[in-house]
Amino acid sequence: MKNLLIIAYYFPPSGGPGVQRVLKHVKYLQEFGWQPIVLTVSNGQFPAVDESLLSQVPDSTIVVRTHIYEPYDIYRFFTGRKKGAIDVNVIKKESQKLSLKDKVAEFIRATLFIPDARTAWRMTANKAIKKIQKEYKIDAVYSSSPPYTCSLIARKFKRLYNVPWIAGFRDPWRGFLTAPKRWFLPDLFDIRMERSVFTESDAVECAWEGIIKDALGKYPLLKEDKFYHVPNGFDSSDFPKVEKRENDKFTITYSGSMYGRRNPASFFEAIEKLIKEGGFKPEEIHLRFVGRFGAEVEEMFRNASFKDSIEIISYIPHAESIKLLIQSDALLLVVDEAKESEEIVPGKVYEYIGVMRPIIAVAPTDSAIAKLMNETQSGKVAHQSDINGITGIIKFYYQSWKNKDQSFSPDLELIKSYERREAAKKLAQILDNLLIK
Repeated sequence: MKNLLIIAYYFPPSGGPGVQRVLKHVKYLQEFGWQPIVLTVSNGQFPAVDESLLSQVPDSTIVVRTHIYEPYDIYRFFTGRKKGAIDVNVIKKESQKLSLKDKVAEFIRATLFIPDARTAWRMTANKAIKKIQKEYKIDAVYSSSPPYTCSLIARKFKRLYNVPWIAGFRDPWRGFLTAPKRWFLPDLFDIRMERSVFTESDAVECAWEGIIKDALGKYPLLKEDKFYHVPNGFDSSDFPKVEKRENDKFTITYSGSMYGRRNPASFFEAIEKLIKEGGFKPEEIHLRFVGRFGAEVEEMFRNASFKDSIEIISYIPHAESIKLLIQSDALLLVVDEAKESEEIVPGKVYEYIGVMRPIIAVAPTDSAIAKLMNETQSGKVAHQSDINGITGIIKFYYQSWKNKDQSFSPDLELIKSYERREAAKKLAQILDNLLIK
């Protein structure tokens, strides 16, 4: 068994989709000859907490937790925000005006927090990696980003001990839709950090292909063969044993967070259109939104003419959210309306596919999401601006529900290839190949 140091900020009891990828790597890597040793934080401020995920960490996994000095408490004090609100309410649409406090806070974030607001973790993590190496003799290191600070801690380990390093990315680094807009001097520091990670790492593991395109577009001299697409997936062992039931109302479920440019505006407009045209009545539908929502999205919920048909459920344990997906008649997927939309593949889409319920995807029709929907035959796609298209998809699945039509038949064999165990197997193969070189 070879020892793999995994550096990840998001790790149980952190909840949310960001933790699932690294958690499942940890769960399955031992099957393929790699013993995970996880370096994470002891006092992280997470968008959600899910204590139930701790039970999924194998007993044999060594977890080292170190203190992090978080800047968000200062930010909240300055802006007057309550604890827990930052992650969904500080990311705003481009059209939204920022208050003076928000502008100053954003300037501080863009100027001082490089590469991100977790940068202070390096102080304690860099001490911990020396102790870890002395005690466990690490054979390779894997970093999970964002936050991109994890990549810099792994870079430090690589420089100290020259072991193979895989830099893992769930999202692109600079220029992504959640990235701050930096002025030229801090941006130069950020560029230098990003380039060094891509250059010094032995391999780069990416959750979606657009991350690879983004990196090679920024730095054309990088070797393309060091990049690996290891898609997210689902873990069928997480799925509770529940029967798919016949609902009294046509039930559509959305699971995840919504804020800023990821919002249900187009979907709601399509629902309004169907109601006005007599496609269905509000009392015939049940729209279930599970997760965390920004203030502007909560306002959309309140102002909808069919608000009595909307159920809002705050963050719940992972298994419970999957149960709600299974017991739905259709699932709603909304991709952020941004320049990156064609490439974005949210991790939760694989769980949507895994529960095998029809998916209503509001996304570009020539996107990676659309390709995945078509290949797996898991759902239908319409662009955010195509209200008629969205309306048609909702109406199609509504009629299928009403007629008790059981003809929905996704590609089972292809869907099985997206099991989390397969992703861990691919990561292990990359690690094995690096040791041979």
